[in-house]
Amino acid sequence: MSSAARALACVLLLALAGCRGTRPVDAGPAFLQSLALPSVGPTPHEVRKLVGKVVLVSFFATWCFPCLAEMPNLEALQRDYGAQGFQVVSVGMDLEGAKVLQPFANHYAPRYPVLIASEWMIAGRSAFGPIKGLPTTVLLDRHGRAVAAWQGVESHSKLTAAVEKLLKQD
Repeated sequence: MSSAARALACVLLLALAGCRGTRPVDAGPAFLQSLALPSVGPTPHEVRKLVGKVVLVSFFATWCFPCLAEMPNLEALQRDYGAQGFQVVSVGMDLEGAKVLQPFANHYAPRYPVLIASEWMIAGRSAFGPIKGLPTTVLLDRHGRAVAAWQGVESHSKLTAAVEKLLKQD
């Protein structure tokens, strides 16, 4: 993706932050490609297996209490909708990377992959743009387009409604 297209995708994604946008942000395959990151913990990750799925990307840190409070909601969404073509993916933004994320993922053993953010992602140079607060959640449709984004903890009912709506669409 060109730098102009990446910049446009970042601006559009940030415009979606905090809203339940109805117009998807299409950055081509850039959002999914940005998730080609190493994983830690018991749940394996292969970015190619995200193609065609509704994907909820949760940016978090191990020191972030609201992020920890959100984990049961993410677990429930993965449990309830995983068989229907839905996948939660969490991206650890900890600067220490695997050093803190590996024990965290082993201890909590989530049903979804825990990825280690790259330096580019932490610096805000991925398709997701700058992550200005934690947790930040981005919902991708089956085409890999960002259709909603939230900063802070969102209610389980609102996340469920957004996921169910996307699962019903082609």
